[in-house]
Amino acid sequence: MQSSAINPYLSVTIKDRLLAVFVHLNQEVAVHFSLIGLPGSGKSTIGRQLAKAWKLRFVDVDHAIEQRIGCSIREFFAAHGEAAFRDIETQVLAELLQLSERCVLSTGGGAVLRPENRQALKAHSTVFYLQALPEDIARRLRNDTTRPLMQGEDPLKRLKELQQARGPLYLETAHYVVDAVRQNPTQLSRKICMQAELAGLLPSTGCCEALGD
Repeated sequence: MQSSAINPYLSVTIKDRLLAVFVHLNQEVAVHFSLIGLPGSGKSTIGRQLAKAWKLRFVDVDHAIEQRIGCSIREFFAAHGEAAFRDIETQVLAELLQLSERCVLSTGGGAVLRPENRQALKAHSTVFYLQALPEDIARRLRNDTTRPLMQGEDPLKRLKELQQARGPLYLETAHYVVDAVRQNPTQLSRKICMQAELAGLLPSTGCCEALGD
């Protein structure tokens, strides 16, 4: 049975909260923190803020993949196709989740597409889904020339398509759902930090103070 939101900012089922704590206490490898969500939802920015506040290593999974393949993801897609990219993504993600050093991971928007990735994320990390509106993302990134997603004819339409396809997978994977609508990164980081502290998932108390107000 699902509970109502345990605070005004985050929602989680009782079952998944217990699972997160159980995994935290019983895994031989470190239990990491993972951020999932649509491209442009703020995963990397928020991940860096949380890692700094918690004194943990931050890993952008897409950047780790680019280091592995020796080129940009966009170039790899064009040369080898999506299936080959997803194979490497699965391998890199699995390796990161097995690290003994506890990390904050910012995942690619499509990391949840494969069942084995969803299972690994949920088993070896506490997963926060940044649930943002496609309209907000499109508005925030409208002048971002570095994202291939924003260079298409209709970025908002594409974001809506991604949300429809991936939204249920994000929800399936997440331990916590963060309402990211019209929130700045620092506000979202504090919400996540407060919940992690309440759940006893942080290395020490007072970690959230570094994020400011």
